Amino acid sequence: MTKRQIAYLVCTAAVVASGVGAAAPSACSRTVHRVNPGESIQKAVNTAKPGDVIFVSPGTYHESVSITVSGLTLRGASTRSTVIVPDKASADSACAKAGNGICVTGTKSKPVTDVTVRSLTLRGFKKTGLWATGTDRLRVERVTSEKNGQWGIAQERSVRGVFRHDTVEANGDAGLFLGNTVATEEGALDSKAVIIHNRLLGNRIGLTVRRLRNVVVDGNEATGNCTAMFLVGDENKPRPGALRVTDNFVHANNKFCAATARLPFLQGSGIILTGVEDSLVAGNRVEDNVGKAPMSGGIVLAKNFQGALNQRNDIRDNLVLGNGTADLASQDKGKGNTFLDNECAASRPAGMC
Repeated sequence: MTKRQIAYLVCTAAVVASGVGAAAPSACSRTVHRVNPGESIQKAVNTAKPGDVIFVSPGTYHESVSITVSGLTLRGASTRSTVIVPDKASADSACAKAGNGICVTGTKSKPVTDVTVRSLTLRGFKKTGLWATGTDRLRVERVTSEKNGQWGIAQERSVRGVFRHDTVEANGDAGLFLGNTVATEEGALDSKAVIIHNRLLGNRIGLTVRRLRNVVVDGNEATGNCTAMFLVGDENKPRPGALRVTDNFVHANNKFCAATARLPFLQGSGIILTGVEDSLVAGNRVEDNVGKAPMSGGIVLAKNFQGALNQRNDIRDNLVLGNGTADLASQDKGKGNTFLDNECAASRPAGMC
C-alpha cells in the first residue's frame, strides 16, 4: 500500500454516531458522522465542520435538513435505501416550515460552497425536495426527488452547480428548476451550471432553466411530462442565453397540465425556448411529443409573454420526428435563429426540415 493510500484511509477513518457529542477530528480534520435510523440527520449536520461527511444509513428519516456550512457532504447509503420524508408532527425549522426537505442556504455576500448531496431519496414534501439558494459549486448526484408539491430539486442565486444522475419524478411543477431568483424580476445570472445524465419523469415540466446564462444541459432523458424542457428568458438585462442543450432524449411528453396564471395549458412539448439568445440546441433526439397546446411540438421557439424575442439561436443536427403539431416550430419574429441539418418531417412555418 502506498503512502498516499494510507493517508487517504487515515483521512476517512473517523466515524461517529450522531447521538454522540462532537467527534474527534481525524489526522486531516475530516470526520465521518454516521446517522442510524431513529437518529437525527440535522443533529449530525449541526456538529459537522467544513470537509466532514454525514453518512446516512439505510432507513426512512422523518425530518427536514438545513445545511449552512461549506464543504459538507450529505450522503445516503443508496438512492433506494436512504429515504427522507416530512415529519408531520414537527416543523420547527425554517426549512421544514417552508415545506422543503433539504435546504442548502447561503447569501450573496457569503455563499455556501462545495456542498455535496448524493445517494438518497426525497419524497412527499409540500414544496421542494431539495432547495438551494446562495450556493457555489453545489453538487447533487444520484438523488431521487419525487412527489413533491412544487419542485423536485431547485436552485436560485447560485453558481457552478452540478446536477448529475438524479431522478425527478411526479413533482407538481418542475422536476429540476434553476433560476436567477424566484421572488423578483432581475437580469440573467451567469450560472455556469451543469445538468447532465438526469431522468425527468412525469412532472409538469421536466426541466426549467429561467433567466440564466451559460448552462449546459446534456445527456438527459425526459418523458411523461407535460413539457420536457422549458428554457425561459425575458426582456431584462443581461439577457438569458448562451445555453448548450445537447444529446438529450426527449420523448412522449404528452401529459396534460391545465393553464396557470403564468402559462397556458401544456401538453406534448419537447424543448421550448422563449426569450433566449445565443444558445445551441444540437444532437438531441426529440420524438412523439404530441398535443394541441399553444406550445406543442418537438423543438419550439415560442412567443414570450413580456415581448422578449428568441434571437441568434442555433438549432442543428437534431432528430425530431413524430411530434405534433410540428417537429420544429418558430412562433416569434426574433432575428438570427437558424435551423440546420435537422432530421424532421413537419415544421411551422414550412421549409425548416
